[in-house]
Amino acid sequence: MAYSALTIELVRAATVIDMLGLVTLNFRKLWAWQADPSRFLPADFQKLKDSGITIFHPATGYTDGDVYQSSLRDIAGWNSLIAARPDNFLRIDRPIDLESAKQLGKIGIVIGQQNSTHFRSVEDVDYFYSLGQRISQLTYKHNRIGGGSSDASDSGLSEYGVQILDRMNTVGMAVDVSHCSDRTTLDAIEASRKPALITHSNCRALVPNSARCKTDDAIERAARKGGVIGVTMVRYFVRPGGRATIENVLDHIDHVVRLVGVEHVGLGSDVDLAGRDGGVHAKRKNDLDGIDYSKKIYDLTEGLLRRKYSSRDIQLILGGNFQRALSAIWTV
Repeated sequence: MAYSALTIELVRAATVIDMLGLVTLNFRKLWAWQADPSRFLPADFQKLKDSGITIFHPATGYTDGDVYQSSLRDIAGWNSLIAARPDNFLRIDRPIDLESAKQLGKIGIVIGQQNSTHFRSVEDVDYFYSLGQRISQLTYKHNRIGGGSSDASDSGLSEYGVQILDRMNTVGMAVDVSHCSDRTTLDAIEASRKPALITHSNCRALVPNSARCKTDDAIERAARKGGVIGVTMVRYFVRPGGRATIENVLDHIDHVVRLVGVEHVGLGSDVDLAGRDGGVHAKRKNDLDGIDYSKKIYDLTEGLLRRKYSSRDIQLILGGNFQRALSAIWTV
């Protein structure tokens, strides 16, 4: 697809933040890079640069086995790769790093987890922060903190969850409620002293059968406290059935903008640069129709221009909104 000059200019100028952006869903390849960073080649770096994405939040959700040890290994792997490839990567620890990644021409990595079971105690929040973790999704499914969107029942945020959330606020670790159940989502937004993020979800108003998509109430409450929702590009969170395209993704952005304003929507694609259908998830059609996921930022920007969004608003959606929210959360 040929992109307009304005689309190319906007993407190149923006600090594009994908708040659930997978560097690769080929975890064998990722683990090989982390174990032996020499296997991360210039062509691999160029592919990430060509995507237009400046900063990736490549969190995964460990739910089985020893989640504490799995989370430690995951963070250690990212730290190893980033340290061994300083010309390619920058670990995003502070608000200033969000700007520096773009200025230095590096790929920014926000270290996070899609489950907070590894917080066995309140003190573990401090420990994982010291390792570089800057965001944690409270629940993937039910845990000591609260309920998950797939749970049959929803007990809400627990007393222990309130303590964990309070410590996250104190140290400057972002609270993510993307996979939380409805009650836990609302409880966490209410309890948090800082903006709570919905890094990768869509609007239940448009996909009524998806408990993973967020209600208008949740989006409104998050926005009132400065939060941002990152729209996903996984088809069953985009449209309940039939053909699903980038136009349907844009419908979710439009819905959030009408509901709470353009300052509270961003991107959390939940895919890598190849989509999901070609890998381990191939049994289910996950991908949108008619999209090259390696160029999804350009497709999104082109679509926003078609829908008459201003250059300023597009810059906010591509990364400015999450940059603002993360800066507020990480400032202690």
